[in-house]
Amino acid sequence: MASFTSWLTVNAEIFIMALSGAVLALIGVSIWLVVRLNRAERRYWALTDGTNGGNLEAVLTDHVAEIREATNHVRELDRLTRHLERTSRCHLQRVGFLRFNPFRDAGGDQSFAVALTDQDGNGIVISSLHSRDVTRVYGKPLADWESPYPLTDEEQQAIKKARNE
Repeated sequence: MASFTSWLTVNAEIFIMALSGAVLALIGVSIWLVVRLNRAERRYWALTDGTNGGNLEAVLTDHVAEIREATNHVRELDRLTRHLERTSRCHLQRVGFLRFNPFRDAGGDQSFAVALTDQDGNGIVISSLHSRDVTRVYGKPLADWESPYPLTDEEQQAIKKARNE
């Protein structure tokens, strides 16, 4: 023990400087750890804000429940969208209208042809021929933009307008 005491008195300055360096290093590490802890604590409180007691497990459980609810809602919307898409193909979607004068001696474009179809060209074409004495109305079915009955040029133009709509 006497030799240690004599060594300590001889090297006291070096020993004090080494201890001072170690203390400063420990203070630096302590400050760095406090800063990191404060940052982690702020993140934790931001994550658990709005929950009862700030329980991270409760936050995650609520989040998973919300995700499941949102997923179920999206599935229901997807199902509804597919149903609407299927049924909308059969609804009246395309309209082509043309006014014309079939008789040069009669005044004005009182006659017309109108095509009313769904997305696939299924529907009807209605035409009206107006003269001074009488107005005649004709209807022809359409399937895939075609009719089993002969079509006039005006009816074909109305179908073309509906198709290009």
